[in-house]
Amino acid sequence: MTIGMAIWVVLFSYVVGSTPWGLLIGKFNGLDIRRHGSGNIGATNVRRVLGRDWGITCFALDFLKGLVPVLIFRNWAGEGNEIPGLLAAAATVCGHVFPFWLRFKGGKGVATTVGALVAVAFWPVIICLVAWVAMFYLSHYVSVASLVAAAVLPLAHLILRRSDAFGPTLVLLIALAGLIVVRHRSNIRRLIEGTEHRFGQKGNS
Repeated sequence: MTIGMAIWVVLFSYVVGSTPWGLLIGKFNGLDIRRHGSGNIGATNVRRVLGRDWGITCFALDFLKGLVPVLIFRNWAGEGNEIPGLLAAAATVCGHVFPFWLRFKGGKGVATTVGALVAVAFWPVIICLVAWVAMFYLSHYVSVASLVAAAVLPLAHLILRRSDAFGPTLVLLIALAGLIVVRHRSNIRRLIEGTEHRFGQKGNS
């Protein structure tokens, strides 16, 4: 893979990932989602402000913008060359979290990360989703479920792949899990303070 092709993969994936579906959905409904609820452009805040159906729509679109670039470049690269897919996964998540046309203030990256990683680490992602659902129903905090799922992601890869786990994929999983944790730092602070809102309540997310 040439440096020029790597740059093309990263730029294309970043632009796709930076599409602010939550903001566009808000605009379609006549409001700026950044001025309502938690101010986040992700699916959780869209659901809170505009209802379940729009929240599901936003999650699906954010998921797909993570998945599609990875599939495109994995298929282009062919078997045995995982680097283009991994670059696409990293770039599309960075596009969502740091979109250039929103002054690099995007969402928290959960839906896009799941979409991007389904194509490169399917079973760890499935385990991650099971952990998310379990923690959500136990705690009713989206933030807690997301943080636990982020921690589980690289651990699941290590357990499933064992001696074959160490490599570029593990590096990507650790980096994206870390990014999710960093993007939830305000939630962590509210959890410590006891002011984090449970799912269904009005307030921050």
